[in-house]
Amino acid sequence: MKQFVNFSFHMYTEILFGRGTETGAAAMIRKYGGTKLMLVYGGGSIKKIGLYDRVVKVLREGSIPFVELGGVQPNPRRSLVEKGLKTARAEGVDFLLGVGGGSAIDTAKAIALGLANNGDYWQFYNGVPAEKMAPVGTIHTISAAGSETSGSTVLVDDIGGGRKQGLMWTACRPVFAIMNPELTYSVPPYQTGAGAADILAHTVNRYFQSPASYLGDEYAGGTMRTVVKYAPIALANPGDYEARAELMLAGSFSHNDLTGIGRSGKRGGEHSLESQLSGHYDTAHGAGLAVVMPAWLQYIADHGTPEETARVARFGVKVFGTELGQAGVKAAADEGLRRFRSWIRSIGMPLTLKELGVPKTDLPEVVRRCMEHNKGLVQGYVDLDEAAVWDIFASAAE
Repeated sequence: MKQFVNFSFHMYTEILFGRGTETGAAAMIRKYGGTKLMLVYGGGSIKKIGLYDRVVKVLREGSIPFVELGGVQPNPRRSLVEKGLKTARAEGVDFLLGVGGGSAIDTAKAIALGLANNGDYWQFYNGVPAEKMAPVGTIHTISAAGSETSGSTVLVDDIGGGRKQGLMWTACRPVFAIMNPELTYSVPPYQTGAGAADILAHTVNRYFQSPASYLGDEYAGGTMRTVVKYAPIALANPGDYEARAELMLAGSFSHNDLTGIGRSGKRGGEHSLESQLSGHYDTAHGAGLAVVMPAWLQYIADHGTPEETARVARFGVKVFGTELGQAGVKAAADEGLRRFRSWIRSIGMPLTLKELGVPKTDLPEVVRRCMEHNKGLVQGYVDLDEAAVWDIFASAAE
């Protein structure tokens, strides 16, 4: 029987959505108390599309003093956070603006945590609850991570061994998110596909959690169908404003907890399986999720309880239009996963570790790192021991 659990939900982040909204950046920084800014961005894509110049112009015209931290990499590094935090503290920075992809936003959040907590931000990536963070605003240029409205941030610990560490606390939500779908027009096809897989994974992560509320299921199902519909359109026509707008909204609402309303207990599990792939091999997070998700769901369909297998079948019904016919629940689950894999192929994403650049000979080390990082048990919708993790990765090897 489904049950509603008590919950608290606060849509903390103010959203400015639409064409040209980046021109409101200075006013939003002032609104939320910023007096000295650190502008955090990546390797140059925001300069190629002219966004950097527009943002700098807006900041100068708004009399917002700022310092810069460029060079953020995909799968953002702790070492750059250390560098940025040192500069931010020396310069008296009190506001962070992450411009670019999720990695720029996650880097800004880590620095903001350090500013608000006497420089000690890494404790929060090791399980200590974060209660305060310096304010962060965002202007994102790829629909994927959802970090612009979530309390999540992820870093690769390149200082202490290369593990990918994440956290999720309410205090880590940005105070504003500026969303202009036109800024995503120039995202290359591979990154567009990886972003779509990432968005879907954030919703899958919440959909596979029980008990589930009807409204929560409808939010999640609608979000996933939106991604399935519009990702191929955006790939076929990168300048399709409607497709880019729908993906941008789905990216944010997939990860701001709206799709998890009324749910309790452990959820998902796909991110725990994938994180050490992108952390170790520096692959695109969304591409790794594209490989892991169907393999993980197939394991649940094959080895789960009747209720768990039925949930996989329901995913196929909700998202890919399969039917629960006379062939039974397991057949419906398998058909839904077949259509899921077909969709992944249609957006140019890999389905095997080999395609991802992870050789089959590395499987023992992949499993070892995964189990070590998860302290011997990958917890989620279905808890996975070492044998289960090995089964999942081996089924997706090549």
